[in-house]
Amino acid sequence: MPLLSDTMKEGVIAEWHKKVGDTVKSDDVIAEVETDKATMEVMPYVDGTLLYIGVEKGKGVPINGIMAIIGKPGEDYQSILDAEQGGAQPAAAAAKPEEAKPAEAAPVQQQAAAPAQAIPAPEQKEQPAQNSDERIKASPLAKKLAEEKGVDIHEVKGSGDNGRIIKRDIDTHTPAAASAPAAQGAKAPAAVIPQQPAGVEGHTDTPLTQMRKIIAKKLSDSMFTAPHFYLRMTITMDKAIEARKAINEISPVKVSFNDLVIKACAIALRIHPAVNSSWMGDFIRQNHHIHIGTAVAVEEGLIVPVIKFADQKSLSQIAQEAGGLYEKARTKKIQPPEFTGNTFTISNLGMMDIDEFTAIINPPDSCILAVGKITPTPVIENGQIVTRQLMKITLSCDHRVVDGAVGSRFLQTLKAHLENPVTMLV
Repeated sequence: MPLLSDTMKEGVIAEWHKKVGDTVKSDDVIAEVETDKATMEVMPYVDGTLLYIGVEKGKGVPINGIMAIIGKPGEDYQSILDAEQGGAQPAAAAAKPEEAKPAEAAPVQQQAAAPAQAIPAPEQKEQPAQNSDERIKASPLAKKLAEEKGVDIHEVKGSGDNGRIIKRDIDTHTPAAASAPAAQGAKAPAAVIPQQPAGVEGHTDTPLTQMRKIIAKKLSDSMFTAPHFYLRMTITMDKAIEARKAINEISPVKVSFNDLVIKACAIALRIHPAVNSSWMGDFIRQNHHIHIGTAVAVEEGLIVPVIKFADQKSLSQIAQEAGGLYEKARTKKIQPPEFTGNTFTISNLGMMDIDEFTAIINPPDSCILAVGKITPTPVIENGQIVTRQLMKITLSCDHRVVDGAVGSRFLQTLKAHLENPVTMLV
């Protein structure tokens, strides 16, 4: 099991795409592994035959535990399992004795140390890719599901490597003819309560995903360990709206309001480095680099893609990078370096029609900015009632690191840049 994120302790097998006996190439996706951050595809990086499955779908494997063994047909891998078992490796308990065949074990052990990765669940009955439509780049499981669901696989857009169609593409595919009437119900099918007979109680229990477990632990630790306090401010966005319109007339990519907020925060953090800090237990670390994370909702929970060195990038660069990261997050292609290393986080629910809210600090940051929607609001200026576009923001601060005056000065600088965006271009 490879280390797929900086905080990962184990990976849970979300899906196997191969089965024992299959011939695999180094760039084949043989499994999807659910970490504390995302569900990621795993490749073996070696050619060979899948000899052994270390764990079934839905079970966890600790870092460096055996997911699978790849080698030459007939090689004896039992010595590898015995060595792992001697080191109290729980994954070895899933060994299947009937799959072992006598041969040399040394070459396999070398492969299993790092490149040997995941292997297909025994219960899967899909056929190898070479036995199905060669013109379609799709995993065997995806082809089987497409056949079972009556989905024309030619209409499915692949999200795997090089456009390869995988299981989730079939699960999320909506036929063109049915897309319009199904649109409303497709927004959040999991949230629809099944119709119960009159007077009959019922419930649904959903097992926790690895990501949800880690989210629960991290945010609970943050909320009940870091003493939170909150600073609220209202920002007039009229000039920001005008500036964004002008910028998008010449920008190579569309700049969003969130991109403006990221840029303004980056500039403000450079001026107020105390906010760009982390509580380290017996010392405070003040980061000299500015990496801004933005919370993105995915099916399993939340993930925070990170714009590295945000203060050194233009608005169009931020917009382009952010758009690519958000798409990777939603399609589960995001890689660990792209969602780790944040020094400050933004959570924006304005597009969800939320006026204002408070957010829980995302460790190791000392602050997180919650951004609400932009709303036309009557205000009094020079004794006259006028309409202004207002946006409410809330800064959650870790009082061990950031005091009220420090957080307030940061917000004042942020407000000045958002209310006069031309200052961000100087």
